Amino acid sequence: MEFANKEYLFLLLLLIPYLLWYLMYRKKSEPTIRMSDTYAFRYAPTSWKVRLMPLQLLLRMLAFVMIVIVLARPQTQNSWKHRTVEGIDIMLAMDVSTSMLAEDLKPNRLDAAKQVAAEFISGRPDDNIGLTIFAGESFTQCPMTIDHSSLLNLLQNVRTDIAQRGLIEDGTAIGMGLANAVSRLKDSKAKSKVVILLTDGSNNRGDISPLTAAEIAKSLGIRVYTIGVGTNKVAPYPMVVAGGVQYVNIPVEIDTETLRGIAQATDADFYRATNNRELKNIYKEIDQLEKSKLSVTQFSKRYEAFQPFAIVAIIALLLEILLRITIFRRIP
Repeated sequence: MEFANKEYLFLLLLLIPYLLWYLMYRKKSEPTIRMSDTYAFRYAPTSWKVRLMPLQLLLRMLAFVMIVIVLARPQTQNSWKHRTVEGIDIMLAMDVSTSMLAEDLKPNRLDAAKQVAAEFISGRPDDNIGLTIFAGESFTQCPMTIDHSSLLNLLQNVRTDIAQRGLIEDGTAIGMGLANAVSRLKDSKAKSKVVILLTDGSNNRGDISPLTAAEIAKSLGIRVYTIGVGTNKVAPYPMVVAGGVQYVNIPVEIDTETLRGIAQATDADFYRATNNRELKNIYKEIDQLEKSKLSVTQFSKRYEAFQPFAIVAIIALLLEILLRITIFRRIP
């Protein structure tokens, strides 16, 4: 609640001298009678009328407070916003080859990538986002959608051993993964179209080269941010052997030149992530670079809200007058 004439509220300070006057001089204005001895009235009970005498003062003060508030013009405000969002269409292209099981990122590369991707998706509620996964071949795990709950469920269902179990051909078909993501964006009407491609290797499968896919993306106005994930030399890899798991160090072979070329060709950036913190920071940076455009128009309407205070003031005044001429009536 707001007041249109706030300066009237200073009138409430007048209650202080009035209250002091009432307490100091009330007895002088009360009628008196001289008596030779008041011993007989020493233990006389106080009547209910005497106990209710301060009620007049309270009603008078309440009426004054309500009148001052009415003069200050209390107002309520009804406001709403017209929100226009120009979202961004984004495809995540994620490598799920067996090398993504390496544990130089914790718990492993793929689970780390899934975790930061989930945070990225949750932070962009107004964007169409989809998911493509690739190893030796590529397919769409989830088409672009604003139903991010379904997208997150499908992202979590990407198994870390999908290529290891033979559900998808192993290898690294970067060109196919990028081409698949681009095909999902080619009919998009959004002004901003983005692919975030994450891999830990170099292209060794597929019929489309990464740079050819990048040229297609460029012709369609699609920016491709590329992320090479993994340490710089070797990484611990869990090798399944009889009776358990044995860790072996495998070389990290990321084709940074190709990934950088894809990003440059599409006016985007290339990133390297050697640990979980760097990977998280990369997604945060991309999130800042690709912000949705938001147009907000605010409307408000004010309503006078003095009526309840005026009603209370009138009731308090009428009740005080009624008590004064009936119960507390003075006989000259």
